[in-house]
Amino acid sequence: MGSRAADGAASEQPPDGMPEALGEESRRLTREQLFTMAATASINFSSMICYSVLGPFFPSEAEKKGASNTVVGLIFGCFALVNFLTALILGNYLTHIGAKFMFVAGMFVSGCVTILFGMLDKVPSGPIFIGLCFLVRAMDAVGFAAAMTASFSILAKAFPNNIATVLGSLEIFTGLGLVLGPPLGGFLYQSFGYEVPFITLGCVVLVLVPVNMCILPKYDSVPSKDSFWKLILLPKVLLLCLIIFSLSACLGFLDPTMSLFILKKFKLPAGYVGLVFLGLALSYSLSSPLLGLLSDKLPYLRKWLLVSGGLMTALCFFMLGPAPVLHIESQLWMFVLVLVLIGFSLGMSAIPVFPEILHCAYENGFEEGLSLLGLVSGLFNAVWSLGAFAGPTLGGFLNEKLGFEWASAIQGGWALLSGLATGIFYITEATRRSSSSSLQNPPGNNEERTHLMGSET
Repeated sequence: MGSRAADGAASEQPPDGMPEALGEESRRLTREQLFTMAATASINFSSMICYSVLGPFFPSEAEKKGASNTVVGLIFGCFALVNFLTALILGNYLTHIGAKFMFVAGMFVSGCVTILFGMLDKVPSGPIFIGLCFLVRAMDAVGFAAAMTASFSILAKAFPNNIATVLGSLEIFTGLGLVLGPPLGGFLYQSFGYEVPFITLGCVVLVLVPVNMCILPKYDSVPSKDSFWKLILLPKVLLLCLIIFSLSACLGFLDPTMSLFILKKFKLPAGYVGLVFLGLALSYSLSSPLLGLLSDKLPYLRKWLLVSGGLMTALCFFMLGPAPVLHIESQLWMFVLVLVLIGFSLGMSAIPVFPEILHCAYENGFEEGLSLLGLVSGLFNAVWSLGAFAGPTLGGFLNEKLGFEWASAIQGGWALLSGLATGIFYITEATRRSSSSSLQNPPGNNEERTHLMGSET
């Protein structure tokens, strides 16, 4: 166990301390690594475009079928809840099921369910339509959780020494999916009707299934005795989970509230609302590779990225309205600028979290292997999903009662809490380590050792 922790800690060291062979490996990707990146990029892009395609037209279609705004919100929210529960279970049993099988099966389920969602307009209005919406959305969440949990684990297995760099680079495809989903869905819906967007995207996902079956390497693993409870009860892991939750909640808050605020405040045509979203998505996607590289090359910067990212996110949400207490009139250029800064600050906190949880697990004696990677990726996706449910739910309530300006400022409190808590934790940890090292190596010992060596000579 101790050697595993030492190995994990060693992998966190800057490149100057790496063996020459390891440095060469990190510079030149193997064929398996390239195939793994291609497979993961495909699931990042396809899953996000399928997830975001609903936004422009599904609420109005559901309203025609007798679903209220509250029910539509619950249909969106059930995806996150089911994802939360499924990710925890699948992460725990990753080694029993097999990472490659879980990845491919998740993609297959997601593709089939996306096509099924396109058939729901044929269903009778009322409770039958609403019930099938919940069922299909829940099945989609299961497929998504399986594919994403497996992909995180496979990536960490294939890139043990630069996982943050790889995750950051692949977030480009996540951002592309989120950016292209709404306009593509709106165009296909207006041109061909309700069914075509879902059938088209579902077929694309199904085509990628046999491709990934061929190119994705199979990673063998041995189940370990480590459990979720042992991992999540570590104080540092609990704190990192708070960071994940706060980021997801802040991002999820924008989904049901921001477009309405833009239309009402700036009087923009509906077609231009998606362009405003580009500010956040592009800044996050473009900054993620750089932040991942920094996180891998300079591991000691992770703590500062986490703290500053949380505080910066809180400040940006306070300025997004802006908060009425500031007495600043909201303007479109300032709104877009704040969104760009939010995208960057979210990347500062989100990218270093996964390797930081891994490092903490290694330090506490967890066995290195695919089993641990399954636990960590399942935990990450579960907590993210929990925030994705809490953010829109609480944000929609606050937006209705207080307005967008106060709601966004209050929502930023999650990021402020996580940033301050992380800063206090790392300061306390550094103080404790310095005091323990001074107790173990008092100055007198060094003087006595020097005196004895001198007397021996």
